[in-house]
Amino acid sequence: MSGPTDQIELRDWLAATARGDAGAFERLYRATSAKLFGVCLGVLPSRSDAEEVLQEVFTTIWRKAAQYDAALASPLTWLAMLARNRAIDRLRASAGERMGAPLELADEIHDPSLSTLAAAEMRDDRRRLETCMGQREAQRRTLIRTAFFEGATYEELARRSGSPLGSVKSWIRRGLAQLKACLER
Repeated sequence: MSGPTDQIELRDWLAATARGDAGAFERLYRATSAKLFGVCLGVLPSRSDAEEVLQEVFTTIWRKAAQYDAALASPLTWLAMLARNRAIDRLRASAGERMGAPLELADEIHDPSLSTLAAAEMRDDRRRLETCMGQREAQRRTLIRTAFFEGATYEELARRSGSPLGSVKSWIRRGLAQLKACLER
């Protein structure tokens, strides 16, 4: 899912889910669960934790779909942020040490529920993201990756990079806005 029609479908499914339409919720799940699982798996150290968090995320989506505001974010961005935030909450709540798979191995994690078409779309999305990320300055690219894939807070990023907190927040905000613009082309 990456085109404008797909975004319109996702918006429609979210709106219908907010009205209690179970069929729309199922379509939303089928269209986004693999990507959201990838977000969870990127933050959490174990596949079982990622699966549990994904279930919690879709429970939240069912209850809070009416809170989605198209003026603030694309549907997939909103859904991914729900997944990322829930995964970070789980990570912080757990006492264990993070031992997740490196991002480079993400292509090797097989999801048997993916169709050939979905797998091709995911590869295309990843290539587009990598191209857009490659256009960012190295330090800012690292900050964005660390924030999203390790669940690091702004404070942690500022401490690790030796940069002021306000600068780190600003860099990430601008970097994400630039990424969004690049991905929407």
